[in-house]
Amino acid sequence: MPRDKNEGIYVISLRRIYMAGSRRNRGQRAVKYVRKFLERHLGGKVILDPLISVYIYKRKIERPPRCIAVYFTRIDEGVYKATLAIPARR
Repeated sequence: MPRDKNEGIYVISLRRIYMAGSRRNRGQRAVKYVRKFLERHLGGKVILDPLISVYIYKRKIERPPRCIAVYFTRIDEGVYKATLAIPARR
């Protein structure tokens, strides 16, 4: 069971997105992976800020970044909002 967290930063590695499946939908898989990662580690529903997907799609759908830094805050019991913390290194 995850601990109760109010806010924090996760640096999520997206390297495994490059290994599996077609390169034509890597951006879509990366957004889904970020959401699943946060739900797994926070233990609740996650609302993603649109800037996260803009940052992932910035270099086109075939070449998402290798990692992304995400800042999360707790809105309500079991509901979190995730925003882009800082552009992580390439």
